[in-house]
Amino acid sequence: MPSYRDEAIVLRTHKLGEADRIITLFTRGHGKVRAVARGVRRTSSKFGGRLEPFTHVDLQLVEGRSLDIITQAVQLHAWADPLAADYELYTAGQVMLETADKLVPVEGEPALQHYLLLAGALRTLGQGTPDGPRPASMVLNAYLLRAQAVAGYAATLDSCARCEVGLPEPDTPAAVWFSPQAGGMVCRRHRTPGAARVSAPTQNLLVALLTGDWEATRAAGVPEQKEASGLVAAFTQWHMEHGLRTMGFLERGYET
Repeated sequence: MPSYRDEAIVLRTHKLGEADRIITLFTRGHGKVRAVARGVRRTSSKFGGRLEPFTHVDLQLVEGRSLDIITQAVQLHAWADPLAADYELYTAGQVMLETADKLVPVEGEPALQHYLLLAGALRTLGQGTPDGPRPASMVLNAYLLRAQAVAGYAATLDSCARCEVGLPEPDTPAAVWFSPQAGGMVCRRHRTPGAARVSAPTQNLLVALLTGDWEATRAAGVPEQKEASGLVAAFTQWHMEHGLRTMGFLERGYET
């Protein structure tokens, strides 16, 4: 049977029979792949802990009729290690894995941009940004906004999502609102029922998270971080067909 090699991030696992597992992988070159790891649940397994969620691995696989078979696994990065010791980091990472799983629904189709985004987000979650650490909630919010943008659900943050008219400057008293069903920020004329009024600092933070401007996020205080987290969560749950199960386990942490 044909075989191939690829690097992957383990998204989730399921038991199969008495000793095997089905591993859902997000691969660099083949998109999402479901594969069988035979004997992985035995203490004598050659795979050890290399096929657990968050692990970044180099794999050798054999193509199967319904599921591919993992024949070799070499660990590249153990991103689970720094996350396992911190509940906030771990739950934020779980949301990232579930989001990737849902946003890349077609198996076997390359999704390189999203793969690189997930890999970078997990690395940042455990190691921090190049210019210093950031709260787990902030890293997660940046990932959720950017992942949905890659999937075609980009939040409109610098103009009205309905009329595309530029929003008031942050220093003006005019208000702006955020509406998940409208696609992002909306002006007074196009605000929808339930739309949340957004402060200028929070709007600036959301823009910085979407564009990856980590330096600009340093100016965000606790109120802006909390407000941004609520808006990103609402936007994400609105666009996910059945919502995110792991979102309910989050404990949002904020710097003082």
